Amino acid sequence: MEENDGKAEKFFNEFGKKVDQFILEAKEAGTRIEGDLQKRYEELKVAGEKLKSEVENKERWKEVEVSLKKASDELSNAFKAAFKKKEETK
Repeated sequence: MEENDGKAEKFFNEFGKKVDQFILEAKEAGTRIEGDLQKRYEELKVAGEKLKSEVENKERWKEVEVSLKKASDELSNAFKAAFKKKEETK
């Protein structure tokens, strides 16, 4: 009977050590995963800010494009007016 008790104690002792090792490894893996997720979150945050900036720049460039179009139309009208007057005076 003592031999069986010794075997059971040994089994549970080894089992306990393996559970402890498993818990330790799980904690380490959790820490690594948390670090990886934090890093990925920061990367996504930077990418989001960059995208937001690009969208804002795109809107600004649309405004610039409209203004340049207006300016080119005005310049075209000015040239037409200048040459029209020149032709009329001839």
